[in-house]
Amino acid sequence: MKKRVLAILLVVAMGLSLVACGKGDDKKAEASEGEASNGEGLSVNVILKTTASEYWGYVMAGCQAYGKDHPEVKVDVQGASSETAYDEQLNIIETNLASSQYDGFVIAPLQADMVVKQIAGTKYPIVAVDTAIEAPEVLSFVGTGNETAAYEGGKYAVEMAKAAGWKELEAISISGVEGDSTATARLEGYKKGVNEAGGKFLDAEIQYADAVADKAYSSMEAIIQNHPKGVAMVLCNNDDMAIAAARAAAGNSAYENTIFVGFDGIQSACEAILAKEETMSVAQSAYDMGYKSVEACVKAIKGEEIEAFIDSGSAIITIDNAQEQLDTLKSYLK
Repeated sequence: MKKRVLAILLVVAMGLSLVACGKGDDKKAEASEGEASNGEGLSVNVILKTTASEYWGYVMAGCQAYGKDHPEVKVDVQGASSETAYDEQLNIIETNLASSQYDGFVIAPLQADMVVKQIAGTKYPIVAVDTAIEAPEVLSFVGTGNETAAYEGGKYAVEMAKAAGWKELEAISISGVEGDSTATARLEGYKKGVNEAGGKFLDAEIQYADAVADKAYSSMEAIIQNHPKGVAMVLCNNDDMAIAAARAAAGNSAYENTIFVGFDGIQSACEAILAKEETMSVAQSAYDMGYKSVEACVKAIKGEEIEAFIDSGSAIITIDNAQEQLDTLKSYLK
């Protein structure tokens, strides 16, 4: 009889112990959820097009600045070795999505259509930066309104060409990677701005130089060969290309007053503008772009609503404000 009583008491004690453990686990889970909702211990993976350029250095600095301002959030920035290392970036995305070590992702896609396939079905919050990704998994796009910014740049370039004495206001574009959504948006913006301001955008003579300087130099040599009397405006996809194009035309009197337009507003562009090698640049707020993209991702992880498009802004840089822009950019990388 005593043995039966002891056995019953033992069973009851074990049951109470299990209930207590269950309640403890519930409290632990609640604490974990509360910690995440406050942004404690979160990890954001930023995957850029590349980390091997000045422009992407500013985006990276902005991302890292968010981490410094919010030490409870770990910000891990990675990128491909170049803007044509497509498979390398896709491998980074695939590996990191499968790793389960991040709570959310910020991605600047080299090939947006391929990234769409890679992220399909993921439950992690994803924010696109610089270049949009058309997928339901992407909650927000943080970047420049590329077409709008280029449109303003195209209009301003026409006014500068007029002031430089050009009568035939023709413009040729040296673009980035053919088919890239960012390059296409800038082309459309340049075209619209030039044509609306009274210039003539030469659609049939667009040069694609894969967003790199050496190919832009070769493209400019081809333009010079086709237009020995000069062209009023050469509109480039980025500043490295604009500087290279201007150097290719250096010493050619027919191109002495050509308006060389870049895009990004990086340090080398400001220096080139001050040296009268590049004429103007459409500056992106790359640092703000990086900062705001991580900020948006953290909000999404915490369940907060974020805007579908967050414009990081743009500005026209000429010799009048190039020094100010240069000083600002240097302060970002200190």
